[in-house]
Amino acid sequence: MKKIFNVGLIGCGHIAETYFRAHKYFNNFKIIKCADINTKAAEICAKTYKIESLSVKQILKDKDIDIILNLTIPSAHYSISKKAILNGKHVYSEKPLATNFNEGKKLIRLAKQKKLFIGNAPDTFLGGGNQKAKELVDKNTIGKIKFGNAIFAYPGIQSYHPNPEPWFAKNEGGPVIDMGPYYLTALVNLLGPVDNVFSQSLKNTKKRIIGIGPRKGKIIKVECPTTYFSTLSFKNKTIIRLTLSFDVISHLRNHIELYGEKGSMVVPDPNMFGGSVLISKKMNSNWKNYKTNEALLGKINIRSQSLRANESPTNANYRGAGLSEMIYSIQNKKMHRCNGDLSLHVLNVIDSIHKSAKSRKKIKILTQCKKPKYFTKKEINSIIK
Repeated sequence: MKKIFNVGLIGCGHIAETYFRAHKYFNNFKIIKCADINTKAAEICAKTYKIESLSVKQILKDKDIDIILNLTIPSAHYSISKKAILNGKHVYSEKPLATNFNEGKKLIRLAKQKKLFIGNAPDTFLGGGNQKAKELVDKNTIGKIKFGNAIFAYPGIQSYHPNPEPWFAKNEGGPVIDMGPYYLTALVNLLGPVDNVFSQSLKNTKKRIIGIGPRKGKIIKVECPTTYFSTLSFKNKTIIRLTLSFDVISHLRNHIELYGEKGSMVVPDPNMFGGSVLISKKMNSNWKNYKTNEALLGKINIRSQSLRANESPTNANYRGAGLSEMIYSIQNKKMHRCNGDLSLHVLNVIDSIHKSAKSRKKIKILTQCKKPKYFTKKEINSIIK
């Protein structure tokens, strides 16, 4: 009989509800206990989902827990994940792995020393949309990809998050830390590892106003750049121009476009699990639409608008897939797709984007990772209910 892994959740904030909903879709884990430095938040979470609340120290040492799900703010990711590993727990963390490259390296080294699995969001690249794009890229549908464009741009996280201060803090804020992992992970999934980056940045305002929640209208400080323009050169010689911004009211550009020798591809939003892949092989011709709304991990499963920006009646959201796939890999003694080497490489790129923007110099990426394998129907069927 397949083991159900017991998960202890640390960080009962905005994202926690999404992971609890994952119980509906995945068959190999159950969140049984929660903790937060805010005791009241943990108690509310425990009451809502009918589980037990503990202190952070207690849950890290709890012998019933197999995996710690680290949903704390970015600046706490390193310390919580490190303590979990030292207590003999596997770890799956929200993005990023850590807020700086050196801490990320220490985490990966420690997990390997302890022979424990460490996984990291985002897992959206496992969804039907990005997996269809991967299938078509791997089949050479548009030929060798020469270059492309990617953009994430909107007015900022203060518009939908009730406590947005960490995303505007000096050493942990900005759009690269917030949304960079989605785009970079999706691009590595399609193209392989990055070789070097060159970046520039802007800070357009000194203050932001919280847009929702009990603190709506409160003014907060902006201590970091809020727009980055980066040129990513990949090991396979592809060049991607990446824009990440908290300063754009609206735009009409596609999230990711790839330009190959035989055609062009529009890749769906890397912050979502579904979406259509579009391909054009002739100038002025209609784009062929590869729909994924009936694909595994691509079907629309959000039926009403949520306060979360990534949840609307037109989206597929299967966050928790990465955690479930990691458990499947633990059981089958194989490398999981949201693995530490991939996460560290993405963190290395994030760190280098920041350093390049400050120095105005091209930065060589020091890490390597393997391009994740295609997520097969057989594997997906083994983890979904």
